[in-house]
Amino acid sequence: MEVSIGKTMGRRCLVVLIALGSVLGFSFGTAKAAEDGYSIRTQVRDQVRTTDGKADNQPLPGVEITVTDASGEIVGVGITDADGVVIVSVPSRADYTVSLNEETLPAGKKLDARTTAVQKILTDSFITKTKVVTYFTGESQTVSQSGFERVAQRVSDGIRLGLILAMCSVGLSLIFGTTGLTNFAHGEMVTFGGIATFVFNVTGLTFLGSLSFIPGIHPDGTFHIFWAAPLGIILGGAFGWALNKRIFGPLRRRGVGLLTQMVLTVGLSIALRNFFLSRFEGRTRPFSDFSLQRSWDLGPVNITPRDFVVSILSLLILVVTALGLRFTRLGKATRAVSDNPDLASATGIDSEKVIRLVWIIGGALAAAGGVFRGLDEQVSFDMGGRLLFLLFAGITLGGLGSAFGALVGGFVVGVMVEVSSLVVPTELKSAPALLVLILVLLLRPQGILGRAQRVG
Repeated sequence: MEVSIGKTMGRRCLVVLIALGSVLGFSFGTAKAAEDGYSIRTQVRDQVRTTDGKADNQPLPGVEITVTDASGEIVGVGITDADGVVIVSVPSRADYTVSLNEETLPAGKKLDARTTAVQKILTDSFITKTKVVTYFTGESQTVSQSGFERVAQRVSDGIRLGLILAMCSVGLSLIFGTTGLTNFAHGEMVTFGGIATFVFNVTGLTFLGSLSFIPGIHPDGTFHIFWAAPLGIILGGAFGWALNKRIFGPLRRRGVGLLTQMVLTVGLSIALRNFFLSRFEGRTRPFSDFSLQRSWDLGPVNITPRDFVVSILSLLILVVTALGLRFTRLGKATRAVSDNPDLASATGIDSEKVIRLVWIIGGALAAAGGVFRGLDEQVSFDMGGRLLFLLFAGITLGGLGSAFGALVGGFVVGVMVEVSSLVVPTELKSAPALLVLILVLLLRPQGILGRAQRVG
């Protein structure tokens, strides 16, 4: 019997991985075949300081930029526009040299001591179809921040991270609350959302180029982030549905223990992470939209418009999720199944339907977290795995099985991680959050909003 279950489990895992490979593998394969549409975007900035003492980079127009290939042949020559930018199209992804003509710099301007007039571009540096090269004039100036400004900036960064962690933690907590399963592959569900969005936004699906008549869809099959992000989130929900449909649903019906299922999630996490590594490679890559933006000065806090919008959208998603759990029939059914599955079934609630929808919602929320994290810190094959223990810290702090607790706990952990970097090395900034996790388990195992009977 155990052998039969093991074989079935293996087959269902293989089905899910093959389906995943057909989506991502094909996408990367078709994109790599297209070697056109590349360009080098050169920008020239003058480092100045405003009257209030803050640093500011002003564009420098009229500067000549020359791009040559590996053989020394000139590929293109351009003059920076009013925004200090010139874009030179290149025939393919290859090695190039970008040269700035210092004689064309405005009178009294010279390159920063750390900036050279000639910059080399290697083939591998084309992580998107546009390679950005920046020249600075003037003297680099380090802005001294007061203690209050440093704390305010870290709190701002922590709020943004906390909102993303809260969003991912809610999905993880819902799955645990309704099924009792500790899903160690949830981090890879976060990564899946980021990579799926990257495929639509940067890599492109050539066969979808026929939809270029729709605004935001380009002839090469790439999508603007406003299209790519929702598609990535939808695929994340579908991925959650597939995991439940092909793996964990059948295992529950067969009566396979939670410990066995948890071990399976560990193996699934390792398999997915290595699959992402093989297809996506090890370097981080940005989305093609909103990757370079000037920060807004909001009092003591600096934030880019992209990060501001990400924070607002994260908050909106969390509010909608909280209201849905509180007032909708699905939310009430989910809370009922989490509290007592047998009693919920006895009252007419279809527990399997609720669990299926929870997996879809959990996958979509995880994918949304991956998209927003990718906008914040770029996309990588292990972006979700690096957040996993912070997610566990969040749901433990908030209360095991409590979706509202996960929301609060994830937010608190995010703020704590960023603020702790003021007193500990950056490499250890996650340690205080994990220390709090240990203290919570010792002093209040049920967490902030959890109930004692949930533990054990």
